[in-house]
Amino acid sequence: MGDGIGRYRGTASGPSRENRLAQWLRRRSGNAEADDSRREELLLAAAAAGLPLAPAAHPVGYRCSCERIGCPTPATHPLSFAWQTQSTTDREQIQRWAQGQPEANFITATGMVHDVLDVPLEAGRGALARLFERGIDVGPVAEVGTDRMLFFTATRGTPEDEDEWWPCALDCHPETMDEHPGLRWHCRGSYVLVPPARLPGDGDLGVAWVRGPEHPLPDPLTLLETLTDACAKYAGENTDVDHHATAWPLGR
Repeated sequence: MGDGIGRYRGTASGPSRENRLAQWLRRRSGNAEADDSRREELLLAAAAAGLPLAPAAHPVGYRCSCERIGCPTPATHPLSFAWQTQSTTDREQIQRWAQGQPEANFITATGMVHDVLDVPLEAGRGALARLFERGIDVGPVAEVGTDRMLFFTATRGTPEDEDEWWPCALDCHPETMDEHPGLRWHCRGSYVLVPPARLPGDGDLGVAWVRGPEHPLPDPLTLLETLTDACAKYAGENTDVDHHATAWPLGR
């Protein structure tokens, strides 16, 4: 992860398959610091891949830089309420933001070019291994601290029948929560942190690429069955976890 976003290229066959899978799932100490040193490079790479970016809050110890008392999403929300119109892939604008706000995290707005399937980390790692074994094309993947894994996919756009799609206001219908425990589908009107990003607390917790943004975005439906199965398995093995809470969206 800290060795470069192009590190994970290659074929998915033979002995290299196991080697690559081990690389994908390995967490290294100091990874967040390594990515921080390449912050602007990584942000520009994400923008070059078509991910629209906007500045976000950053951690100040265990608190959020927005200084809102009891901020519900510390260091993970956009700086501006106009983030949807502000989000851009313009290289010069992103450089100005990155250089002018050296502590800021960045979000990427979903539902325009890409969606994100957001799952518990353990479930995501299991799903990634199965997808890899089946030879299914996986696009960019990021880990969020020790909690979540993000699968970046092409967006499905605006459906003809709104009831067939999960709306941006909730990310998923309440009645589907039991069917998809722990899963969030970030689509129209949502966002996620884009690597590299730092999270509140001690240590090097952050958001880092497992597979970089140079990988083509797959159709989300090619991943969905494997991800939902992994989430259901994870929910069954972790009955003490409130999966509704982890999946429920937090707006700003």
